[in-house]
Amino acid sequence: MTLLMTFGDSNSYGTPPMDSFVGHNRFSDGVRWPTVAAGELGWQLLEQGLPGRTAQFDDPIMGKHMNGQDGLKIALESNGPIDVLTIMLGTNDVKARFASNPYGVMGGIASLLDIALSPDMQDRHAGYKVLLICPPPVVEVGILRGEFYGGATMSAALPPLYRALADARGVGYLDAGQVIKVSALDGVHFDAPDHAVLGRAVAQSLSALV
Repeated sequence: MTLLMTFGDSNSYGTPPMDSFVGHNRFSDGVRWPTVAAGELGWQLLEQGLPGRTAQFDDPIMGKHMNGQDGLKIALESNGPIDVLTIMLGTNDVKARFASNPYGVMGGIASLLDIALSPDMQDRHAGYKVLLICPPPVVEVGILRGEFYGGATMSAALPPLYRALADARGVGYLDAGQVIKVSALDGVHFDAPDHAVLGRAVAQSLSALV
């Protein structure tokens, strides 16, 4: 059976829109978009979503382990063999504290693709396909507004950069912002219906990819 690994942040983990920093919540199986996508395809699933994960930055508040560069290596070396990998990161990279820009965020994604497509990783899993998913733009509202100050403009510039990068690396591409939007509650996370829509869109993209 085809084995899918979904590598991402809180939106791959399934964190619901937030109105408080107290408590830990996660959407259930069948609601989170990775489980929806795998269910649509009848594939096995390895979820590798970590709330707060970045494509490239050590987070001074949440910890160095939020850097997706080492995280992807660990995920690929401790699981498998996989057949398909999705990468959806970049949302946390537009936080104000990282002082980045759209091309800087794209550079982090490029490094992740270089890791995923490296001969060592591909050989370890006997070859696998990659789907790059550009997250929908953030909206500066709610309790996360301060953390993502300036992030709306930056994240809105990412889709064409991700698409060009996917084309250059020869991987699949999906612009999640074309099928869903972030919640109006916190401007970052997805409501349950949007997880379902995204899961089905990912399944369609993966069927075309493999």
